[in-house]
Amino acid sequence: MNVEAVKRGGALAIILALMTGSAWVAWKWQANAYDKELAMEEATHQTLLTHLANAYSALILEEQGKRLALEQWLAASEQSHYRALSDEKTHQTRLRDRLATADLRLSVLLDSATTSGCDRMQAPTGPGDVVHGTHRAQLDRAHAQRIIGITGDGDQGLIALQACQAYVKEVSSTQ
Repeated sequence: MNVEAVKRGGALAIILALMTGSAWVAWKWQANAYDKELAMEEATHQTLLTHLANAYSALILEEQGKRLALEQWLAASEQSHYRALSDEKTHQTRLRDRLATADLRLSVLLDSATTSGCDRMQAPTGPGDVVHGTHRAQLDRAHAQRIIGITGDGDQGLIALQACQAYVKEVSSTQ
């Protein structure tokens, strides 16, 4: 019985060794397969991150380009607006100077029906007149200069309004 127990023990030891060896081989094979799978997932994840970084970089460059274009447009618009205001101020100054030196007179048309009676005949036109029977009244220089000042302020306001409208239109079209 002793020999048979030794044979059984040896067979059991061999079976146990084979099971342990095959378990170890299976465990190593599975660990290797899992490492490969993790490496593939990590490579895929890294590729995805690279694509996202490239997409965000392209988006940032695009937005920077838009911002640069808008800044250039604003600079050109501001320069154009400043030039228009400067030209208008120069024109208003020249007009006031001409009014002050009596080089230019401001006059208004008078309604001939209210200034002359219904019985009166209309006055004939002069050699330089185009409109038949119009009566004109010249304004005092001070009043004429005040009127020119008011219209100048209005012109400057209109120029500023046009600049604001152009700005809003440009900003809203770029968004």
